[in-house]
Amino acid sequence: MADEEAVIGVDVGGTKVAAGLVNPQGEIVTDARRPMVADGDAAAGLASVTGAIDALFSANANARESIQGIGICAPGPLDPKTGLVINPPNLKCWRNFPLAAEISRRYGVPVKIDNDANAAALAEVLWGAGRGYKTVFYACIGTGIGTGIIFDGRIYHGRTGAAAEGGHVSIDYQGPVCGCGKRGCIEILAAGPAIARRARAKIAAEPSRGATVVRLAGGSVEAVSSETVGQANAAGDPLAREILLETVELLAVWLGNTVDFLEPDAMIIGGGVMAMLNPFFDQLRERAARHSVNSRCSEIPLLPAHYGADSGIAGGAALCNRT
Repeated sequence: MADEEAVIGVDVGGTKVAAGLVNPQGEIVTDARRPMVADGDAAAGLASVTGAIDALFSANANARESIQGIGICAPGPLDPKTGLVINPPNLKCWRNFPLAAEISRRYGVPVKIDNDANAAALAEVLWGAGRGYKTVFYACIGTGIGTGIIFDGRIYHGRTGAAAEGGHVSIDYQGPVCGCGKRGCIEILAAGPAIARRARAKIAAEPSRGATVVRLAGGSVEAVSSETVGQANAAGDPLAREILLETVELLAVWLGNTVDFLEPDAMIIGGGVMAMLNPFFDQLRERAARHSVNSRCSEIPLLPAHYGADSGIAGGAALCNRT
C-alpha cells in the first residue's frame, strides 16, 4: 500500500466513527472504528475522529506516506466550502467547529467534508452503480432518508449547501408531522421507523394477523421494528408483505415525482430498508413509472447501490477525488 496513492474516508456518526484506507479503485483496504463522544466537548469529539484515523496508520505502518487527502462524512448542518460543522442535533459536541481545518492541521493533507448522502452519491458515481452516468439521483433509505444529486461528476449543493434534502419532500401535506416539522415527508412515511409504526398499528387493529411478526419481536408488539417486518416477510408472512408493498407504493410516488422534476440518467437506492425491499425492486421500478408523467420514465435505470454499510467511508474517500 505504501507505493500506491490512497485517501482516507471517515464516517462520523452519533455513536461511532469509522475510518477506512481507500485505494484509487474505490476499494476499502482496511478500516477502523472508534466510539464517538458526541455529548462531550469539541476536543473529545475531535479525539474520536483522530483515534480512528490513527488506528489505520497503526495497522498500516507505511500508509501515512501515501495518503493524499482525508474526506469526512459528518452530520449536517455543515458548510462543505469552509469545512465547518455548524450545529448537528446528534453531535452536540460541535457548534461552528472547524473540523476540516483541525484534521488538516494534524495530518498535513487536504481535508474535505460533506454530508453522508452527498458523499455516498459521489462514491457511487466514481466507483459504484453510477459509473458512466452524467446526472444521478441517490437515496439512502434507513432510519431516515438522505439523498444526493450528482451533475457531471460533481455534487449539487445549491446556493447555500442545503440542496438535495429529498427525504423531506412531502407527498401528503395532510400526513403525519415529520421530525423536520413538515407534514407527509417521505421520511416520516417510508423510512424504517414508519414501517415499524405501520406494523404495530395493523397488529393492534387485527391481532390475529400479526402472530409471526410479534413472535419474531420476542412476543412484544411494542418491540416490533422494521427489521422484524423484513424477517417476517422473508418467512412468507402475508401481513409483512402487505406492509412492505405499502412502503414500495409510497416510495414509488416519491420516485415518480423525482423523475418529473429532475429526470436523471439513473437513480440509485441504498440503505438498510432498501436491502429489505430488494425482493420488490422490480415492482418499485414499475410503480414509479406509473406515478410519473414522463412517458420515458421506465427508461431510467433504478439501481441498487454498490456500497452498503461502508458507504460513509467510500463517500468520504470520494470527496478527495472530485467535488
